[in-house]
Amino acid sequence: MPRARAETPDAALTVPTGAAGAAPRKPAVSGLLGACHPVPAAAVTLLAAALAAAVGRALPGAAFTVAAVAAGQLSVGWCNDRADLRRDLATGRRDKPLVRGAVRPAAVTAAALTALLLCVPLSLAAGWLAGSAHLCGVAAAWAYNLRLKNTPVSWLPYALAFGLLPAFVTLGLPGAPWPPWWLTAAAALLGAGAHFANVLPDIDDDLATGVSGLPHRIGARRAAAVGGLLVLGSAVALVAGPPGRVPPYGWGLLAATASAVLLGVGRPTGRSRIPFLATMAVAAADVVLLVVRGSDLAGLG
Repeated sequence: MPRARAETPDAALTVPTGAAGAAPRKPAVSGLLGACHPVPAAAVTLLAAALAAAVGRALPGAAFTVAAVAAGQLSVGWCNDRADLRRDLATGRRDKPLVRGAVRPAAVTAAALTALLLCVPLSLAAGWLAGSAHLCGVAAAWAYNLRLKNTPVSWLPYALAFGLLPAFVTLGLPGAPWPPWWLTAAAALLGAGAHFANVLPDIDDDLATGVSGLPHRIGARRAAAVGGLLVLGSAVALVAGPPGRVPPYGWGLLAATASAVLLGVGRPTGRSRIPFLATMAVAAADVVLLVVRGSDLAGLG
């Protein structure tokens, strides 16, 4: 899935000089791990694993699916940190391994390309249709990192990448069924909401360095409100979309999501990552609901 604070391709090709741009002679494993955005990468990979379990994917197919998503997420995270290097240096982002000199820019570039190459056969192992869906999502995330982050459609790669994730999982089933509309809608809304939540902590630095995605254009307060509403909309689609009566735990998810929106997701919180982490928590709750209501997806296979 896309990552925040991306740079344009031309700037990404230029390695900064000076103390902050200096790198060790050998790439540090810890530096590479820190540069891959481990928390969102792990969250999306676990989301894919839970979806595979919910739809009844067999163990070999589920393993390839999870491996493909992990490779794609690693490639996107490394691409983002490498593309962001000049902006991160300009704003003094010492929390970034590349800015601290904990890993070479060339090592991050090589890691991103290697993970991307591995992602291709791992994705296509689920079939050409399923693999194409996943690779389109990964391509959208790379496009966000390299160009679209600085445009009014900055939300679109997030919506597309998240929205295609359920399709990647279900199209690998016998008969290659598409996921139900409500699952795709819930995932796409969650992805768009994650974009707005992820931008909030860095919005001032982004504006100072000329970034002008949709959240930046509408301002922090409106971006916080839009992000919260998108996340809430995702929960509504997931709870109300399946046929039949809404179970008590469905109403509980809606109440918890609305509370999260009011208390954290829908408010600017300075540099805090709480909005994004709260969005990931809502995603985890959504997955739990899917697993509990496995009958809603049981007919796909």
